[in-house]
Amino acid sequence: MRFTKMHGAGNDYVYVNVFEEKVPRPSEVAVRVSDRHTGIGGDGLILIAPSDKADARMIMFNAD
Repeated sequence: MRFTKMHGAGNDYVYVNVFEEKVPRPSEVAVRVSDRHTGIGGDGLILIAPSDKADARMIMFNAD
């Protein structure tokens, strides 16, 4: 899975462009990738997804 990790204001998230990548069961993926010992580490997962009202939308999953 291709991703970008970004941080700001004391938070860090893993971003995935679901225009190009598939993320099955994103809530489970968020828990796994957020683990700072066995995963990428971060506060959660954000999916950049298609939108009916804008160019894209963000779907946010916290680590818990």
